[in-house]
Amino acid sequence: MAALIRPRDGRMIGGVCAALARRFGVSAYAVRAIFLVSCLLPGPQFLLYVALWALLPNERTATTAW
Repeated sequence: MAALIRPRDGRMIGGVCAALARRFGVSAYAVRAIFLVSCLLPGPQFLLYVALWALLPNERTATTAW
């Protein structure tokens, strides 16, 4: 399994769904659809998304300074 890091490519808003999709090896569209459907149910889904957006680190690109 991949690390839970927000990728630079494939993100739509914050990259949280793309990070979860990469971590669990599923399609990012599937994770986004599940998240949107779960927002119709009562619960703190949106707050969890915002918290993960703030807490998950960005993926850094490999750059060579030399």
